[in-house]
Amino acid sequence: MSTKPLSSYQLTAEIEQAFDGVVEATARFCDAVDTRKPRQWTLCDTSAPAQWLRQALEDMWYEDGQDGRATRNYIGVVLADDTTLELAMALNERKDHFGTLVGQLRKQSASAVAELKVHLPRRHPAVEAPLEQRGLARLHLKQTWRRLPIAEAPLARLHLSWYTSGRSIKRLTVEQAQEKLAAFNNEAAHIRIQWQKLAALPSDEILAQVQHQAPVMRGNLFFKEPLADGHTRRALNMALPLIIPADHTDRLPLINTPPATPPTHRTRARREDTRIEDDPYIPSLRLYRYRSQ
Repeated sequence: MSTKPLSSYQLTAEIEQAFDGVVEATARFCDAVDTRKPRQWTLCDTSAPAQWLRQALEDMWYEDGQDGRATRNYIGVVLADDTTLELAMALNERKDHFGTLVGQLRKQSASAVAELKVHLPRRHPAVEAPLEQRGLARLHLKQTWRRLPIAEAPLARLHLSWYTSGRSIKRLTVEQAQEKLAAFNNEAAHIRIQWQKLAALPSDEILAQVQHQAPVMRGNLFFKEPLADGHTRRALNMALPLIIPADHTDRLPLINTPPATPPTHRTRARREDTRIEDDPYIPSLRLYRYRSQ
């Protein structure tokens, strides 16, 4: 017997409960850190790492004028015993559940999701108070459900570096590009020029739609002992503090200190064999041609 999809009203009710779960799981994790006082390290200069951790995990709102696609980074490390580690994993499960439900609602009603950003913080004084004090009004959903990075085993060393060259690439046909360009004001001179450029292409040509990604802190994890699969290192993105399982030494791994802010220019050499041209062919759609072989 098939199950009917939930209505927007029912989904909203479930999302409210899921958000409550995220807030409560965040508090439990932070309370455990406050109580157990594990070893911590932060990239920023702070004399109160415990309060900094709570601030990092309770930062769920938009700053004035912030790009909706951008999130704020909190780079640090927390050494976790078994109990704290379990609470971190439970928090991630709550975040995953919340994000999944919001994704379902977005498919049904974009306006309902917009209302959530204003409505949900009012359910919790700990979340709403900073909003009011700082004149903020909207919940940043992406910051709410982003997961805590968790190392799989104790680390000997952690190497941090900014990755500024990230980009996502989607392949589009000329016909698909024309459909997307049709959404623009076709009376504008620059759009007419782009229509002419598309018309000059072979109908079977494939174009690359490129989205440059925000800088991200990349962590290279070097484990003290090989994992069960034989790996001795792992790489992951660190927008939030990295949770590392503690061992009998109760010591933080060796950690380098990268710049507190990402570089303003590309730090990695451009690949000589890159197949995408340097300049966009259809700027309004961020479309590039592939180089001829």
